[in-house]
Amino acid sequence: MNPGREHRAGVGFMVLAAVQWGLIGIAGHVAMTEAVAPTTVAFWRAALGALWFALHAWVSRSRPLRAEDRGRAVGLGIGGVAIMYLAYLSAVRAGGVDLASILLYSAPLWVALGGWLGWGEPPQRRELFPLGLTLIGVATVALASGDRGADIPFNGPALGWGLLSGMTYALYYLMGRPLFAHNAPSRVLAWALAVGALALAPFADFRILSPRVWMALGFLSAFCTFGAYLAYAHGVQRLPPSRAATIATLEPVVALGVAYWVWGELLTPFGLLGALMVVGGILWLARLTAKPHPDEVHP
Repeated sequence: MNPGREHRAGVGFMVLAAVQWGLIGIAGHVAMTEAVAPTTVAFWRAALGALWFALHAWVSRSRPLRAEDRGRAVGLGIGGVAIMYLAYLSAVRAGGVDLASILLYSAPLWVALGGWLGWGEPPQRRELFPLGLTLIGVATVALASGDRGADIPFNGPALGWGLLSGMTYALYYLMGRPLFAHNAPSRVLAWALAVGALALAPFADFRILSPRVWMALGFLSAFCTFGAYLAYAHGVQRLPPSRAATIATLEPVVALGVAYWVWGELLTPFGLLGALMVVGGILWLARLTAKPHPDEVHP
């Protein structure tokens, strides 16, 4: 195959995935109209997404999830689906799409902390500055998270839900690393999403929903969940992980841009500065992974 064409295709797939993920907050915001609770939206996103991935696993004839990995998949479903979906949608409701999308990207901080505590992999010295930049950016966004124009120093619920979404988003890297290494992604995600839906079911409201809400839920599950993961999978097959991770940082940029275009949501100048720090720190970390340090030993 033509390497240049494969690279361009990989870039295209990753941009598509970033755009699809960037629209999660918008679709979730629309789905939560008419007093639909975040728990209900999170349930239907997980349940419908599980059906899409189960169908894809069946059509593609992928191998069943390994028995020894099912417990880990259940944990990912509870933390990375049920809690993460609920936390992100609750952050959207409490503070808006722009704030929620930036706080979601606190995930690299929790990945670094989890890798250190869980696997004894402390951050390298060259990673400390971009991690610190990301942390300062998150703190800056938090301090600027008060209601626009109100004399409120910060929006506590939005901050709490947003940071929780970032912590649980990190589970896809911490718990998902061994899962995706030994199993088809469609099998892993079908399991995780089904478990997440079951965990959320007792808290969901099964009243009749309007066609508008169902359209938003369908878009959220098919386009922003199933379609985004498929595009991401095709992208990482054609690009180095560092390049894929760099392009994925378009997600919060898309979320901020669409939120401003649709509803006029805009972070304060102080908050925008924090957002730039967060995205800049993530881009820096992604570039570091592409340049092995001379002190690192590779087999």
